[in-house]
Amino acid sequence: MPAPKKILIIGGGFTGLTAAYKLSRESDYSITLVESSDQLGGLAAGFSLLGTSLEKTYHHLFLTDTDILQLVEELDLTGKLMWCESSVGIYRDGRVYPFMSPLDLLRFKPCSLPGRLRFGLMALYLQKKKNWRQFVARTANEWLARACGDDVMRTIWTPLLKGKFDRYWNSVSMAWLWARIHTRANSRPPGGGREKLGYFRDGFAEIIGKLESELSRRKVRILTGKAVAQLTFGPGRQALLADGQAVDFDQCLFTGSSAAFARLLPAGVVPDDYRHQLESIAYLGAICLVFVTDQSIADQYWLNIHEDGAPFLLFIQHTRLVGTEMYQGRHVYYIGSYQPHDSALFGMSDDALAGKWFDYLQRIYPQFDPARVCERHVFKFKAAQHVVDTRYEEKIPDYRTPMPGLFLANFSQIFPEDRGTNFAVREGIKVAGMISRELSGKA
Repeated sequence: MPAPKKILIIGGGFTGLTAAYKLSRESDYSITLVESSDQLGGLAAGFSLLGTSLEKTYHHLFLTDTDILQLVEELDLTGKLMWCESSVGIYRDGRVYPFMSPLDLLRFKPCSLPGRLRFGLMALYLQKKKNWRQFVARTANEWLARACGDDVMRTIWTPLLKGKFDRYWNSVSMAWLWARIHTRANSRPPGGGREKLGYFRDGFAEIIGKLESELSRRKVRILTGKAVAQLTFGPGRQALLADGQAVDFDQCLFTGSSAAFARLLPAGVVPDDYRHQLESIAYLGAICLVFVTDQSIADQYWLNIHEDGAPFLLFIQHTRLVGTEMYQGRHVYYIGSYQPHDSALFGMSDDALAGKWFDYLQRIYPQFDPARVCERHVFKFKAAQHVVDTRYEEKIPDYRTPMPGLFLANFSQIFPEDRGTNFAVREGIKVAGMISRELSGKA
């Protein structure tokens, strides 16, 4: 009887977990999953808060997230998922404006009435437009300025693009924004009504924990807190871990960022143009401040900050969406910001960052009292958002790398949609099928 084929999966986010889950159905595979942090889940990993688990970065599901919803059903977790009515607002000119309906748009006074009408017509046009390819080579800034005019750009789109992409804001492809608008527009119940978002009753730890237990039950070897230092391709194929341990493999899947993947490959192993392709994708980091208080200070779940010079882009009252029952009756908030890797915020202490952001939050909500914050946490991620520019398709690496038996699957390959748990699951399923077919000789 032949020895089982050895499969190594590097990265324990949703792509790596899903790929391992799908491949572990085959009895003739020996699978090892290696994660550099001390827990699984990637950007959806949680931490302990008020007796439950909460994600380090804000997460929810859309009605259009069919791939992860199918996985939820397969894992028998549908009963753990609740669907809640969303609410969105914009902070501009010193005031919070609801921004969920055509009537809210008409009441958005920072923008002129002609501008509001143009915005509404543009949004309706994009929702109906099925072919996104015509938007790939156009920047969002250029296309929106022509469609909406200066007034809409000044009050809505330019602050949003700058907040999301910082110095890269003027290079983002309109195809990316088209996909975002379609996702949101289609996350409404059939027949209309307000947008509904999904969340697990005990957080995304529900699905991460269930995947981990299924992998353990199927004899998948899971190594957490183990960073991979290098991949070698000599007489055999090995991953060398930072602690000196070596893991042999016949097939390997890497699910981290493309830039991190390039650093693992020894010089001369892959062609220079492939290494350049991996390194050509720009990434932004993300910083999230999570805090708990007995105050309910916002009327919306999601608030975009559209003021010039604002220190953060997003303010989210998590418990406005899901309620306070899971959190001992207290209110849970996120403040979120996307930053380039050289941002001073990455070197700022947690106390200094919280002080800076709380000061600004009091400008939005004067009733907010930082002294009533009973718990807070700061989380920083260096590769949280890839920059989708107008030449992005040329930068997308193939799942199959130039090295035999080595695959790459990460959120930089998701296009035109943005990264998210649903697409991470989709990529994990796709690449697992490719690995299985290669091992069976059917590739």
